[in-house]
Amino acid sequence: MTRTNRIHIVRIITVSLLLLLLAACSDSSTGKGEAEGDGKLQIVATYSILADMTRNITGDKADVYSMVPIGTDPHMYDPLPADTGKVSGADLIFYNGLNLETGKGWFQDLLKVTKKEDSAFAVSDGVTPLYLTEKGKESQVDPHAWLDIQNAVKYVEVITARVIERDPDNKQYYLDNQTAYVKELTELDQYAKEAVSKIPQEKRVLVTSEGAFKYFSQAYGFESAFIWEINTDSQGTPEQMNRIIGIIKEKQIPALFLETSVNPKTMETISRETGVPVHSRIFTDSLAKEGEDGDTYLKMIKWNIDKVIEGLSR
Repeated sequence: MTRTNRIHIVRIITVSLLLLLLAACSDSSTGKGEAEGDGKLQIVATYSILADMTRNITGDKADVYSMVPIGTDPHMYDPLPADTGKVSGADLIFYNGLNLETGKGWFQDLLKVTKKEDSAFAVSDGVTPLYLTEKGKESQVDPHAWLDIQNAVKYVEVITARVIERDPDNKQYYLDNQTAYVKELTELDQYAKEAVSKIPQEKRVLVTSEGAFKYFSQAYGFESAFIWEINTDSQGTPEQMNRIIGIIKEKQIPALFLETSVNPKTMETISRETGVPVHSRIFTDSLAKEGEDGDTYLKMIKWNIDKVIEGLSR
């Protein structure tokens, strides 16, 4: 048996035990857990960005729980007991798909042991995927579609449709919220395109740790450059570092950018080696903590746009 198979089996057993423990803690007289107590829709999103989009549609008609904590990488997450309980009691489960939640197989295992596969929906349905470019990985999908605002609009369409399907009595409420939210998203998309147009084309090279900005770059006219292409257990290799250092020097990049959910050490090394400063942290897989800049999807994208333009205009 390979090491990967052993890890997979251990994870299934662990999640199964968590589910049994939580079931035992539920209300034995009714057979229902605490999640159903307030009569609202119970919705689980795999990470904070999807949770925020969902709340914009459901308002006070649902309790929305985000599994992956703020600032944590959803590619490589390990579920907690609370996650298992929330998924078990959920009416709807929204996940990104496009190869995001499959890094360790954690999400599939969780759905399997909770028997909630039929309640889970990929919000990326309708998105035209981009693919990885690394040799040998060209068939793998890049998951970061939400960084193109027009894709976010498609996410919202899926979320709204599924919520209405589950709660048709409040259909108009959800549709009104969708209309208002899509208006804000469309206005921000236009703002981004107008702001980027002020940067000369030759300066539009966005250097990040992970190659998460391909959708963003395609939408807003940047060239995406990165140390590694997607977060895995193997990143920041000497070969990857030498390649990006060469690009930075060749293209005379004025600023580097560090994702909020990525360990800063590798990018800091690149900065020292090239003399190019890390201009700002930017958001990819997670919102900021509540009350901080970037604590909603709209705010995080606005922050990214402004900081990237600020850095590359130097």
